Amino acid sequence: MAHPMLATLERELTLYRRLWQASVFSSFLLPLLFVLSIGVGVGSYVNANGGLGGVDYLSYIAPGVVITTAFQIGIGESTYPVLGGFKWTRSYQAMRSAPVEPWHMVGGHLLYLMFRGVIATIAFLIIVGTFGAMHSWWAPATILIAAIVTVSVAGPVTAFAASIENDNYFALLFRFGVIPATLFSGVFFPVDQLPALVRPLAYASPLWHGVVLSREATLGWPTPWPIWIHVGYLVAWTAVGVALAIWRFRKRLED
Repeated sequence: MAHPMLATLERELTLYRRLWQASVFSSFLLPLLFVLSIGVGVGSYVNANGGLGGVDYLSYIAPGVVITTAFQIGIGESTYPVLGGFKWTRSYQAMRSAPVEPWHMVGGHLLYLMFRGVIATIAFLIIVGTFGAMHSWWAPATILIAAIVTVSVAGPVTAFAASIENDNYFALLFRFGVIPATLFSGVFFPVDQLPALVRPLAYASPLWHGVVLSREATLGWPTPWPIWIHVGYLVAWTAVGVALAIWRFRKRLED
């Protein structure tokens, strides 16, 4: 028999095989349209004034949008699917009746999200590469960065989804968490253009650390802090998030 964690991953992939068409628009076409409208459309006005940071605007936002895609996959796929697995389909309760522990469920779920994030990142890099937005041979490292950003946010959100009974809380998460992080984490403009009092909020976001690492990989720009600090911060988010998710899964399945 396959390892229970791999069996959980196989279940996720089997479901995805039947529903993958629904994710094409959000994972591939939306980022492409976004790059064309903002990177090329709005970028024409920014480039007319000399670009941003010495590069054209598309090259500036491309690494940020790539990581934002992985960020949103990690959060979006850890909200309703996780809550639904406990409350509506009760698939986690069914797994628990088999020799599957909570950490197997969480691990399989996060491996699946890494797969989703990596596939979307590869496709996106190919797309923006055709527009000449990749300027370094280290650009493929963005795939690893996207993977760790995905799990760094998926862990805490999975724990949150396993702790609630009402899906109305997700609207608050998206409104006060995902949208501000997307707008103010250095994806579209440098964080140092924000008021000094607001910048610590951007620095606290895992998305900002992923964006600066991705920009280092695709543009060769040095990161604001040493690379190990950015990576260590994402690893810390991952470790804490996974521990919380396993704890919440175990508690909910025992109640």
